[in-house]
Amino acid sequence: MIYQLTAPLLDACVLGIVNEEDSYGYTLTQKVRELVDISESTLYPVLRRLQKEQYLSTYDQPYQGRNRRYYKITDSGKDQLEMYRDEWDVYKSKVDILLGNAASSEEESKNE
Repeated sequence: MIYQLTAPLLDACVLGIVNEEDSYGYTLTQKVRELVDISESTLYPVLRRLQKEQYLSTYDQPYQGRNRRYYKITDSGKDQLEMYRDEWDVYKSKVDILLGNAASSEEESKNE
């Protein structure tokens, strides 16, 4: 993919995944990598930042004799995810207009 994932968009993607179910770092990375090219070394600073901003909390769970650190979305994280979704809808519709896809964007809006 030639388009780069910006930091806010990556934050939104991570929050979206964790909103569906608590996840640990490796599975988060794999889920993101299914759709975009990203390394684990890129994702862990994102997780730390989201935790520092109190959008994610963590807990450890034993797995095969080791602890896995799981990430769970907080209420603040859910609010932030909703803001990201709203912003994405506006951004996407504007880019669709610029790319000449305004008709399909308008049709999608009517169907919602």
